[in-house]
Amino acid sequence: MSKAIMIQGAGSNVGKSLLVAGLCRAYRNRGYAVRPFKPQNMSNNAAVTEDGGEIGRAQALQAVAAGTALVSDLNPVLLKPESEIGSQVILQGKRLATVRAQDYAALKPRLMTAVMNSFARVKHDVDLVIVEGAGSPAEINLRENDIANMGFAEAANVPVILTGDIDRGGVIAQIVGTHAVLPKADRDRIKGFIINKFRGDPRLFDSGLSEIVTRTNWHSIGVVPWFERASSLPAEDVMDIKSSMSGRFKIAVPRLSRIANFDDLDPLKLEPSVSVQIVEPGQTLPVDANLVLIPGTKSTIADLAFFRAQGWDIDLAGHIRRGGNVLGICGGFQMLGREIDDPQGIEGAPEKVAGLGHLDIVTIMHPEKHLANVNAEYLLTGQMLTGYEIHIGKTTGPDCNRPMLEVNERPAGAQSENGRVQGCYLHGMFASDGFRKSFLSNLGVKASRMLYSVEIDQTLNSLAAHLEGCLDLDMLLDIAR
Repeated sequence: MSKAIMIQGAGSNVGKSLLVAGLCRAYRNRGYAVRPFKPQNMSNNAAVTEDGGEIGRAQALQAVAAGTALVSDLNPVLLKPESEIGSQVILQGKRLATVRAQDYAALKPRLMTAVMNSFARVKHDVDLVIVEGAGSPAEINLRENDIANMGFAEAANVPVILTGDIDRGGVIAQIVGTHAVLPKADRDRIKGFIINKFRGDPRLFDSGLSEIVTRTNWHSIGVVPWFERASSLPAEDVMDIKSSMSGRFKIAVPRLSRIANFDDLDPLKLEPSVSVQIVEPGQTLPVDANLVLIPGTKSTIADLAFFRAQGWDIDLAGHIRRGGNVLGICGGFQMLGREIDDPQGIEGAPEKVAGLGHLDIVTIMHPEKHLANVNAEYLLTGQMLTGYEIHIGKTTGPDCNRPMLEVNERPAGAQSENGRVQGCYLHGMFASDGFRKSFLSNLGVKASRMLYSVEIDQTLNSLAAHLEGCLDLDMLLDIAR
């Protein structure tokens, strides 16, 4: 019979996703059949599954770590923010509805049924399921009908390990404070705690561990030192997107307000000849950028307005006049066109807006979302690659007659007449080593010999060894139920 354990956080962004990935790989390396599971996630960084759905990108990495199939059941509820007050709800891989935050609670009983059904399938035929919580169980105002933390743990009868982030300070208060505010039943479900992101000699925190154990009566599973190679792994949280200024060839990436599927940047950041500069709101696009990459977004029209509000439209026009190159991916591709038309109000009120005008294309939004893992050919060099599409809208126009790619034997994307402005819907292109080298070579950059999938696999093994050395993984197995 399979066992399960849940990793919850004393706050958001304490490193749960990375811990679960590392634990999945560590137990896999011990010979266990293991799967990750996250009942509810909130992220615009999604992955397309083998069964044609979408889940959070972190669960995709965890599935790679565990060596298991990427299926929608690994993350049955995915919330994709579309505005400050509303999110698209993805249920078991498919769009269910767009709801305001205040109305989401009414959906939770229905969602819990689906979550438990997915969990039952994930548990089938494996030794261990490692569950990741969301946010913090200390948010007791959200406890009623909860499906993300203690509500799920109670329904599935899964023991919990609480994680605190010492790097942000106040970790004793994080852990002990959570103990203080939880009701007794939830408090008793927590069996141990982990201190994450410690810099320096962990023995210096021995007295802190003793204080936490004394005040909570929870087991100390260990202190995890800072893992330097974490930046080599795909980030899920938008706040984890950081610049990587290592090489002379500079790629400028504007941080859109609803930036999505930013894993496109991860392989580029690992290229020694490339610097990826994340341009924050209020900053200008750097005049020395060689390439401006406009990433995907969950709300193209809203982020187009955001783009203009920063003055980036003026900066981009100047970049193009100076002979710079531009690549738009998905929503960024749509922005580069002459017009975006949303007649059914899919992204908000029905409207038609002018695009940036650097590609002679028009996009019309449609309610049907296109989800697919695809094979493609980079038409400039004939290089084959793989990627995924996850978008709404259909794009047509004269510049589509100069496609950038051939996707599943059909023309895809568009280019300007001089080839300096390109766009397409395909995410994940740069993870294909041959394409990445071809694309950079066309821009005068010599790419490294890095094999991206090998780099990810080696980093996951290093993370697993890191956790083996600092956590009591035998105790975690004993606690799992």
